[in-house]
Amino acid sequence: MSYQPSYRSAPATSSLAVVSLVFGILAWCVLPFVGAIVAIICGHLARGEIRHSSPDQRQDGDGMAVAGLVLGYAQLALCVLAMFLLIAVLFFGFAIAGWH
Repeated sequence: MSYQPSYRSAPATSSLAVVSLVFGILAWCVLPFVGAIVAIICGHLARGEIRHSSPDQRQDGDGMAVAGLVLGYAQLALCVLAMFLLIAVLFFGFAIAGWH
């Protein structure tokens, strides 16, 4: 007797999750603000796509999407903090210098 093994294909990984993770990493290396925005947008889109995928065509990659979101939000918060710090230094620097 010969048995035909049945293979189940692995769930496809969401391409938006991969893009989110890649841009989340790039946000810390090359593209600070733009990479963070892309990582956040693609991460949210990927999580929605994964959540609403049908059981017969299930998608994987939720962990990558979450990692991209965390990296993107952390970098965005750091960029906003740096911008406020720069504005405060300029404001107080001009105030101390006597410029009104």
